[in-house]
Amino acid sequence: MSEPFPAPAVPAAAFRAGPMPRTPVGAAQWVRAAEALGAGAATLASLWASAGEVHMALHDPGQGGVLILSLAVPEGRFPSVARHHPPAQRLERAMADLHGVVAQGAEDVRPWLDHGRWGLRHPLGAREEAGPLPPYPFLPVAGESLHEVPVGPVHAGIIEPGHFRFTAQGETLVRLEARLGYVHKGVDRLMAGASLARGAELAGRVSGDSAVACAWAFAQAAEAALSLTLPPRALALRLVMAELERLANHLGDVGAICNDASFAMMQAHCSVLRERVLRAAAAAFGHRMMRDRIVPGGVAGDLSPAGAAELRALLETVVTRLPPLVRLYDETASLQDRTVGAGTLAPALALRFGAGGFVGRASGRDVDVRRDLAYPPYDVLPPAVPVRTDGDVNARVWIRIREIEASLGLLRLALDRLPPGPVRADLPAPAGAAEGLGLVEGFRGDILVWLALAADGRIARCHLRDPSWFQWPLLEAAAEGNIIADFPLCNKSFNCSYSGHDL
Repeated sequence: MSEPFPAPAVPAAAFRAGPMPRTPVGAAQWVRAAEALGAGAATLASLWASAGEVHMALHDPGQGGVLILSLAVPEGRFPSVARHHPPAQRLERAMADLHGVVAQGAEDVRPWLDHGRWGLRHPLGAREEAGPLPPYPFLPVAGESLHEVPVGPVHAGIIEPGHFRFTAQGETLVRLEARLGYVHKGVDRLMAGASLARGAELAGRVSGDSAVACAWAFAQAAEAALSLTLPPRALALRLVMAELERLANHLGDVGAICNDASFAMMQAHCSVLRERVLRAAAAAFGHRMMRDRIVPGGVAGDLSPAGAAELRALLETVVTRLPPLVRLYDETASLQDRTVGAGTLAPALALRFGAGGFVGRASGRDVDVRRDLAYPPYDVLPPAVPVRTDGDVNARVWIRIREIEASLGLLRLALDRLPPGPVRADLPAPAGAAEGLGLVEGFRGDILVWLALAADGRIARCHLRDPSWFQWPLLEAAAEGNIIADFPLCNKSFNCSYSGHDL
């Protein structure tokens, strides 16, 4: 990180256990940090508010850690980060909706999560009663022979709601603008005052397909705040669950992308394998999605010998059936015609927005917090991290395939080396207010949780940032220049979370 920041980034060791320090800054330092983000000197990890303060988390790959800057805002105003670094824009708009804080100098101040249906404004701030908002003003587009096509928020499939406003010239997209927030659940408000046990339940329900990763990030933040060290077996079982979750989601995505390219055979085979993963997870951990299995202090239950045998049988099945499917994908010319060159995301944009997961790695961004921050047990079982630079739908499929292969290897090693011992540590009695940071690699990318505990051990404030916050805007960019009929293919190749974003 460049000179203006007075404290070093929190090193990887902070993700083992230990309170999370924050660095108080003034407005001038805040602006210099925003300018550094705009210049590419660091990556924005998140931006959020609490009572009387705004916070900026920055990831500095050069120092291998995370720095949190905090600015007091007694009058509810702060210098806009998005003015210098556009990826902060939607986070600032969400902060304005939820807390009422104003980003001074921001170019876009439209509501984001607030659709005027809550009956009040600023639910985490003044909680003022309010009625409906005026219609949402989509950005204007000028040019000849343009037409708009509105789609959603209700869609034809069993998927979450989101509105997409296409501007096209003939069949070619010249702009896509998304309107989200339809599945806002008030997670931040529900977290306030909750116990750690209830907070873990809420975190696991932020995005259903990432129940394990979100719960792990929350638990990691709680354990850091409490300076709690976990038993090795608990950490190993968390890895097993996280890689099973990654395996199931990647298999489902590969099949769904091929189905959107009118190749249903791949979806049928991938769906069978995904179902096999979910059934093995249920047999091993008691729940198909492994919800509520990760808790602060460890895991909710042990893996029995029968459960381990079920997982080993699963690995053999996938290892046997995956290679023919990969060849089928690679050797089907009509499928390649649809995926190669479609929905290309430029590496420069992926870097600027700090895109994680398969979206970033398919566009040249070589980042994975399992490796880069090496939280246990990935410090002794590091993953292989595939990277491509072509950035199209095909690249995102191949990154998923390579990550499936890597997860299979990690699962086999983890099961072979599963240490004996307890699976849960007792949480210590509260010793005063404390804060912790969790950062975990989910199947979409890095999930961040910042947790502030009150003196009685209950949650004072919890901020959870899904990787989709930085990926949804990139889908808009990647869709431009494609035909409208290819948008479902581009959209599924990103597979951003609606619920995880909308909170």
